[in-house]
Amino acid sequence: MQAKEIKNGSIVEYDGSPVIIESIKVNSPSARGASTVYKFRARNIVTRQKIDIALKGTESLADADFEKRDVKLMYSDATHYHFLDQSDFQQYSIAIEDIENEKPYITDSLEGVLALIYNGDCVGIQVPHTIELTVTQCDPGVKGNSATSRTKPAQLETGLEVQVPEYLKEGERVKVDTRTGQYLSRA
Repeated sequence: MQAKEIKNGSIVEYDGSPVIIESIKVNSPSARGASTVYKFRARNIVTRQKIDIALKGTESLADADFEKRDVKLMYSDATHYHFLDQSDFQQYSIAIEDIENEKPYITDSLEGVLALIYNGDCVGIQVPHTIELTVTQCDPGVKGNSATSRTKPAQLETGLEVQVPEYLKEGERVKVDTRTGQYLSRA
């Protein structure tokens, strides 16, 4: 996969290990004939270490050799989340600190969660790009003339706090982008 085709959430192989791309910065050339440089912040799926990768637009990384399995959350305890494979009913346990980035989006009813299986072990999960959550706490909206749209902080059912439009109330369902953690729309 060429550097210009790699997106957030892509899983590629770097130095013999699978890494997940967490952020991308594109540095455009200022001189004639220079190449665009793509700077990736990635996390090694197995060791959990952060890695910085810089590539030119035509350089490439190989797709990681791992398997994605459709799973559903069974339960969580003080140290682990426990998932059930939907096809062969195998159970996977993942330490809470290993899925710290995905934790604010996980609910009992969340569909579309994928377990990342590498060498027979579950090394992480991948949540859908957009999910629906319920607003559990937010301040009431204030009516008034405003030329710009105003936002207010709202706490969602998983404890995630996002900025939502002022007109939303408690109990409403909203869509959230799991890549950025930002409000998208009403559900």
